[in-house]
Amino acid sequence: MSHANILVLESDKTHSWLRSAGLVILSSILIGLFANVAIPLPFTPVPLATQGCVILVLSVLLGSKRAVASVLAFLAQGAAGLPVFATGHCGLASLLGPTGGYFFGYLVAAFLVGAIVERMQNRTPMKLFWAMAAGNAMFFLFGVPYLATFIGFKQAVLLGIAPFILGDLLKLVIGTKLLQRIVPMLSKVR
Repeated sequence: MSHANILVLESDKTHSWLRSAGLVILSSILIGLFANVAIPLPFTPVPLATQGCVILVLSVLLGSKRAVASVLAFLAQGAAGLPVFATGHCGLASLLGPTGGYFFGYLVAAFLVGAIVERMQNRTPMKLFWAMAAGNAMFFLFGVPYLATFIGFKQAVLLGIAPFILGDLLKLVIGTKLLQRIVPMLSKVR
């Protein structure tokens, strides 16, 4: 391989790395911007939030590695004191508080949804819906047991899952519809 070819390959790798880094940073900021698109519910420590849906949609678009990196960057922003968690919360106390398990669920969901979509042959709306539904289930799988350490398992199920089922279903439908519009536009840009 000639010296010129090696330089082109290195330039392509640098461009690819910079592009990925930029997507991760912008995605983490986008997740944080949805902090105030949340409704605190007086009967539960878990707010009705849109950030999970944003993470699921981004995971479809970014793939597993960049989606996880985006969520990690978002969590780092919140831990550092930026008001990027639902309803404008921030800090380590938020990460370790009653909703802390949901944050870990965000990480697992980002990886899971990205990995499922990366392996899909035919990305139909229904397949994307179910991939995001699997990710949404991770929010509960990690959020509810952690919440239970604060309020007990029965209360955690009643207050950490039940009030959110219909809203999450609606968000999954909206996310799928959004992806139906975004994905064709992205293929035209590339």
